[in-house]
Amino acid sequence: MIPGEEKIYTSSDTMIDEGESVNFTTEFLNSLNVPGMPLHCLKLKIGSPVILLRNLNSSKLCNGTRLCIKQLQNNIIEASIMTGKEKGQTVFIPRIPLISNGLPFTFKRLQFPVKLAYSITVNKAQGQIFQYCGVDLKEPCFAHAHICRMLTSWIISTFIYLQSKQQNYKCSV
Repeated sequence: MIPGEEKIYTSSDTMIDEGESVNFTTEFLNSLNVPGMPLHCLKLKIGSPVILLRNLNSSKLCNGTRLCIKQLQNNIIEASIMTGKEKGQTVFIPRIPLISNGLPFTFKRLQFPVKLAYSITVNKAQGQIFQYCGVDLKEPCFAHAHICRMLTSWIISTFIYLQSKQQNYKCSV
């Protein structure tokens, strides 16, 4: 675990259609874990890796950008970009309103558009640079191509650790 004090940020969740507010309590909205949206209760520490969930600046802060937390303020997060041509650059992440989609109702969550990123999917990892990389293959990939893409599309400088249920896992890269 990362040492240091944890800061907890809670979102402000409201219904878009105020007429539906009587059907959906704030507690219910807070409990929702909607794909592509940050959690209601975001627990962060300085040094934590996070991934950006929305485009904030087309040139450097895009959906999927990996960041490392440098400072945690009440209304802004200071972070450094971990990968790409902007690597090492300091950026500031504000709380923004995020609108849900894919639900039978629409609500707004005011929260920092990040989530912890100690692990990421194969698709999010494409083109990323990792010094150390662990791959969990205990559950099968969708296709053999996922494994090949995973091992060939990353730029990895040091170690890859593969974990699998199979005793004799054959892999050639």
